Parts: sequence; structure tokens; C-alpha cells
Amino acid sequence: MPNSSASSTRVGTGRPVSEKAVARRVTITGDVQGVFFRDTCRRIATGSGVAGWIRNCADGQVEAWFEGPAAPVDRLVDWCRQGPAGAQVSSVEVLNEEPSGVAGFRIR
Repeated sequence: MPNSSASSTRVGTGRPVSEKAVARRVTITGDVQGVFFRDTCRRIATGSGVAGWIRNCADGQVEAWFEGPAAPVDRLVDWCRQGPAGAQVSSVEVLNEEPSGVAGFRIR
């Protein structure tokens, strides 16, 4: 008899098939460049199973795309409101988006 407690996972994501992915586009404003914001975010995202990307913008902001299960994505958004030591976050804009199926997390 099959083990009824076993769960299926979506290939390449490690997420249960039944878990709906969410996506958030996040723009962080303040003193957020040159303080390891992107690298710290990448490490947290990777450790949390969140896919997407993060990049510096020419205007001094940091922009990110987070995609995955709602709870870890929203925890990462919450982390962005503070950022790493040395960051001075003045505002965070969050837009709900449709998931694109992105895999992995990278710094652009």
C-alpha cells in the first residue's frame, strides 16, 4: 500500500505540487547599495526556497523579484524592510505579480 503521507513535489522546485506559488516585485529605497544587500538577500532566498533575482538600479534603489510559496516569499519581503547591517531602508514598495516559473535565485 502506498504511503499516504508522502507528498509529490514539482520538478526542479522542491515545492509540493499543491502549494500555489506567489510572486512579488519589490523596490527598496534608501542607503541600500554597497552594504551587501543583494548578496545577503540571495543567501536568505536560497536557504528559504525562494526563486527570483535582485539587482541594483542606476537611481540607487534595489529591485527584486521573489517567487515561491507565500510564507517564505513574504518573510523575505519583510526582511527587505530592514535589510542587512549597514543598510538604511527608507521605503519598500511591493507589487503582487503572476508567477513566471523562474528557477533559482541570482544577482543581476
